[in-house]
Amino acid sequence: MTVELICVGTELLLGNIVNTNAAYLAEQCAGLGLSCYYQTVVGDNRERLFATLKTALERSDIVILSGGLGPTQDDLTKETAAAVLGKELREDAHTKELLEEFFKKRGLELTENNWKQAMVPDGAIVVENPNGTAPGIIMEEGGKRVILLPGPPGELIPMFESSIYPYLAGADPAIIYSQTVKLCGIGESKAETMIEDLIAQQGNPTIATYAKIGEVHLRVTARAAGEKEAKKLVKPLVKELKNRFGMNVYTTDEKVTLEQSVVDLLLANGLTVTTAESCTGGLLAAKLVNVPGVSEVFKSGHVTYSNKAKHKLLGVKKSSLDKYGAVSECVAKEMAKGAALAYKADVATAVTGIAGPDGGSEEKPVGLVYIACNVRGKVKVKEFHFSGDRNKIRESSVIAALTLMRQCILEYYSEVAFR
Repeated sequence: MTVELICVGTELLLGNIVNTNAAYLAEQCAGLGLSCYYQTVVGDNRERLFATLKTALERSDIVILSGGLGPTQDDLTKETAAAVLGKELREDAHTKELLEEFFKKRGLELTENNWKQAMVPDGAIVVENPNGTAPGIIMEEGGKRVILLPGPPGELIPMFESSIYPYLAGADPAIIYSQTVKLCGIGESKAETMIEDLIAQQGNPTIATYAKIGEVHLRVTARAAGEKEAKKLVKPLVKELKNRFGMNVYTTDEKVTLEQSVVDLLLANGLTVTTAESCTGGLLAAKLVNVPGVSEVFKSGHVTYSNKAKHKLLGVKKSSLDKYGAVSECVAKEMAKGAALAYKADVATAVTGIAGPDGGSEEKPVGLVYIACNVRGKVKVKEFHFSGDRNKIRESSVIAALTLMRQCILEYYSEVAFR
């Protein structure tokens, strides 16, 4: 079945709000096995929204609209959708009760225009919204389905997960099952080249490639009469991907992040870790601390932004700083060694670089970053050249640091096993 997304709001067109709803809904629909060929953003204009929805219904089985369900005059989504489907609006008693309860509970004044949100199209399925005042709406007409969702992500996401996802899962008698193979330390183009033959011959299951900052995710999806059969179709392809990418596969669990996989690796081997950061300013430590249970392994995190701090806290030699500069392979190595020694950690990862937009030179341009990892005295340093703005360079550096940490731990134990 095909699905089309329409996000409503002039603020989206003006760029005042980033359209995260489209990305979320597209990913969810892909997981359901629905084919999404079109996405549209429309301002708060009845004529344009009417024409857009009418066109969408001519070419798609399901149309999901987000936004424009509020109480103000420029919230036109529900009224316009009802007009396209030729439905009258009627007051829904239960929604009216929920509105009264919502405002009373919070001690807020319920103004006259709020009652607009209790009006729903004839024959529609009303979806409760425990996080806001605008209910979701599902309309079915002539084999087509129109789903209206509130715009705020804090309302849309819980509503989709609790009510819309199960509804759409029953739209097709077949079962859709997906498993994601997450890679790090390899680029999207190289990853795709390594599976060109699998992509060329794919049918059921299919492989979809998603590029993230410093990561590549491969989603394997199968359609079958039952979940057991779908999993059976996915299993051999996932196994083949793991064989081809080897150490680059850090998980096949959708919920596991790169930082969690690193923490799990530290926990499994009884290793402690410390970080020493310059250009990333503590972002690496923050990523690790986001993982529950990290307190068992994380000893300390230090932001040694100045040369004085690198020397005083990490023992980086003044001569190294003077000769090679703070952004250098030598200093990164000394930072990792000094951090491990000072805080008696089994693993120490250090980051030093130029995040920009200023501070670069022809010899050392913006985006130059050195990352070092020290695993029980064995130190590895890598040079990176990242692009983008300051935030992207820093974020790329953190992902690269986690990837290097994981790689160094795996290599250390691999070497130990062969001694």
